[in-house]
Amino acid sequence: MARIPLEDNFNDVINKAQRGQKISDADLAQRAEVSVTELAEVKGGRVNELVIRRIARHLRLSVEALVALAHKSWYPEQPLFKRGFAMFNTPFEDMTVNSYLIWDSGTKEAAVFDTGANCDDMLSLIEAEKLRVNAIFLTHTHDDHIADLPKLVAATRATVWASELEPSDAPGAQTFKENAHFHFGEISVKTLYTFGHSPGMTSFVVTGLSWPLAIVGDSIFSGSMGGSPTHFKDQFENNRTKLMTLYRDTVFACGHGPLTTLTQERMHNPFFAR
Repeated sequence: MARIPLEDNFNDVINKAQRGQKISDADLAQRAEVSVTELAEVKGGRVNELVIRRIARHLRLSVEALVALAHKSWYPEQPLFKRGFAMFNTPFEDMTVNSYLIWDSGTKEAAVFDTGANCDDMLSLIEAEKLRVNAIFLTHTHDDHIADLPKLVAATRATVWASELEPSDAPGAQTFKENAHFHFGEISVKTLYTFGHSPGMTSFVVTGLSWPLAIVGDSIFSGSMGGSPTHFKDQFENNRTKLMTLYRDTVFACGHGPLTTLTQERMHNPFFAR
């Protein structure tokens, strides 16, 4: 698979943080002691390191992590899974979106997380590995993450599962509560509510694979996090207390962008690095 670009640029991070904290341009410029014009240029994508450094401090962002993001000097090292895990990256309008498949190599029991824009490659792998998909878990119900749900349900006849806070309207769909547990052979899946980006955003903590895994949807991206103009505090606190406290070698399988790890995000994500 070709290298997947980071979901957000440095100015996306700035805009998300500013919008989420409800700080006006005039207020931020005054606090950071920069002109409104300089702020607007940086928010538009111009790399002005001095201005970026001043802005970061007043948005509670890691200065060095934000500067590195601006200079494109870091990309997450990609973890390798020996078996039982596959990632699919498909184009949706002007972006790409990820979906995931996990399975027990012995029993061939499998579970899917989101559908992406097109599930054809996933279905091909399911057929090649002779897998039995028992569940389709939805991180949330935004269109890009469930675009091919009818096809996937028809092909697998699996049960669709979504948060009780954001149920799916798919025929026969079921809902789960937080800390629900599911098992697929030797693999276990636990639900964590990481809402904010959407009302029922859910992350799934998976054990039994080569690495501890958290399928996080749009909760966290490598070098960023899901945005929310209205529930930014909920999003940030759920990420900080529920995801950034998992085992340090946990792999984050994000809804957009590349795979990453908790350790790398602690060092390089402007929202969480210190």
